[in-house]
Amino acid sequence: MLNDPLATALSKIQNYERIGRKECLVMPASTIIKKVLELLNVNGYLGAAELVSDARGGALKVALLGKINKVGVIKPRFSVGSLGYEKFEKRYLPAKNVGVLIVSTPTGLMTHDEAKKNNHGGRLVAYCY
Repeated sequence: MLNDPLATALSKIQNYERIGRKECLVMPASTIIKKVLELLNVNGYLGAAELVSDARGGALKVALLGKINKVGVIKPRFSVGSLGYEKFEKRYLPAKNVGVLIVSTPTGLMTHDEAKKNNHGGRLVAYCY
């Protein structure tokens, strides 16, 4: 039984990237996993993710581009204000303007750059570089 499906999905993606696979099948499919993968796709770290339905909750077929160095979830889900992103950028990302933090805000999931631009706070979900 999975305790954190998002962590399992991102770990599987990172492992498949390291061994050089071109695609990955992430199970089970959920809306938060799909949204995180869409954000990584928009930022150029992953290819498209398509839903493959089966009788056990579905799966997501993800195209891998080979551009991920490290990806993971942030536990515990730290609260961050609209002006507090720099502290967590230093903690989770290797350098300034490299990588993304994914934040859950009242208006939905977004990257930390979008949240800073829109003056939103929220909870940190994942990071990728």
